[in-house]
Amino acid sequence: MPELPEVEITRRGIEPFVLGKTITGVAVRNPNLRQRVPRKLARTLVGQRVKRLVRRGKYLLFECDTGSLIVHLGMSGSLRVIEPGTLPHEHDHVDLVFGGVALRMRDPRRFGVVLWKDGDAFRHPLLARLGVEPLGEHFSPEFLYRATRGRDVGIKQLLMNASVMVGIGNIYANESLFRAGIHPRARSGRLSRARCERLVAAVRDILLAAIAAGGSSLRDFVHSDGSSGYFQQHYYVYDRAALPCRVCGAAIRVSRMGQRSSFFCATCQKK
Repeated sequence: MPELPEVEITRRGIEPFVLGKTITGVAVRNPNLRQRVPRKLARTLVGQRVKRLVRRGKYLLFECDTGSLIVHLGMSGSLRVIEPGTLPHEHDHVDLVFGGVALRMRDPRRFGVVLWKDGDAFRHPLLARLGVEPLGEHFSPEFLYRATRGRDVGIKQLLMNASVMVGIGNIYANESLFRAGIHPRARSGRLSRARCERLVAAVRDILLAAIAAGGSSLRDFVHSDGSSGYFQQHYYVYDRAALPCRVCGAAIRVSRMGQRSSFFCATCQKK
């Protein structure tokens, strides 16, 4: 699934083509995504000007004159800049046309979202209860220390809890915990302030490094121009089960935690 770095890279890639531009056409070929695309989407969007393009967690918000278009890339989606009229492929479900350029949403698994919200988009149920941004000022060692108190859940599951902090999926949770030297099963409520400080720094460093590397191009994710990221070449633990740790040489282990595969080095990461 595209995580925070991939969504932020998508935002940066498409922003020059949509910011300040007016939507001149909409094509919905398959409305059956995670939530059904509104029947009146084209009528609502045509004539709207995109005033701002922001990311909230893994959501993109096209803030327009009277409301916002909310887009989520789901498990396998991408937004690509194309020429209007380019022949679609099987999984190309929605096009937004901005005069001489268009955005095309491709979503093979159809877990994405394309919705309209009148007025304040942050009041939409999908966004209203989201946690803090890990690259924002509110994500601090003190915040994480307070958020972990009284919680018995493993710290990896807490990192991926969008009501606490947003945008951190399986890849970057694994990599951040390795960098911080913390085992993914470490009890959240037992983390010291010092370990919270290390983990906050690790999360920020990993996310920024992933953005700088163009994200992780696994399975279906590509940039808005069709190119790929290369952060996966720098993984220390994710998807490296049985391979030697890049730091100590011990075999990377994998186990199931919260329905997801967790990768870790039992030598470098402590509970």
